[in-house]
Amino acid sequence: MESSHPSTEQKRTAFRELHQEGTFLIPNPWDAGSARLLQHLGFPALASTSAGLSWSTGRPDYGLELPTVLDHLRCLCGAVDVPVNADFQSGFAREPEGVAGNVRLALETGIAGVSIEDTQIEDASRLYDLGLAVERIRAARAAIANAGVDVVLVARTELLLHEPSAVSRAIEKLVAFADAGADCLFAPGVREREHIAAMVRAVAPKPLNVLMARPGLGVAELAELGVRRISVGGALARVAWAAVLDTAKQMQAGSFAGLAKGTPPSDLNAVFKSFES
Repeated sequence: MESSHPSTEQKRTAFRELHQEGTFLIPNPWDAGSARLLQHLGFPALASTSAGLSWSTGRPDYGLELPTVLDHLRCLCGAVDVPVNADFQSGFAREPEGVAGNVRLALETGIAGVSIEDTQIEDASRLYDLGLAVERIRAARAAIANAGVDVVLVARTELLLHEPSAVSRAIEKLVAFADAGADCLFAPGVREREHIAAMVRAVAPKPLNVLMARPGLGVAELAELGVRRISVGGALARVAWAAVLDTAKQMQAGSFAGLAKGTPPSDLNAVFKSFES
């Protein structure tokens, strides 16, 4: 009897097609339940969040080791029928050869995309210089090619999170990453219309991902600027944590009023029961 679920190859093909034209939202679940809820709502693809996963295990961001992340990616990919992009942080290695080896392990989890950033694995407050960052992206590209799989390589620089005004240097890095074989480019922290438009032009025809971690430009406005995909990183997880914190503080103060905001159990059970068929 044929499975009604798409194969890993079909997910990867669908993910590649999403990057060809238009604009799509790729929200970031932090566990199987949030992933299934987002699929149920109709999102065409999902992306893991290193921060969201770390917080769910009681650790700070960048506090997890490779085996835990690989298990998490395997769980997400097995939980949903839509493609999953892996937030693979810095590739869990400094040298290009180590990045390549770890990317090969990530490919085995069933992911359709993998993001590699330039944060130093030795010190998360620092970034790799342009030369080494480019070699790391080139190594990831080679690992994907040698595996013979159609997985989207996303290259990201965290420069704007450290230096919000360094837009020109961030664009320089993105262009270099594109030349090194990245399929999609990403600079978390870009917010101004003119800066986003400049990034879109600089990396074209390759697609640009924009992170929306706070209120700002809407989907239609980002689409008009030429943004191909929009993610939210750990923002959804932060919203969930905010609800728990607020309600728990109300309980400490003697009130259970905040519990009224919870989603009815019957609604959640209906969503997750649909995945059993």
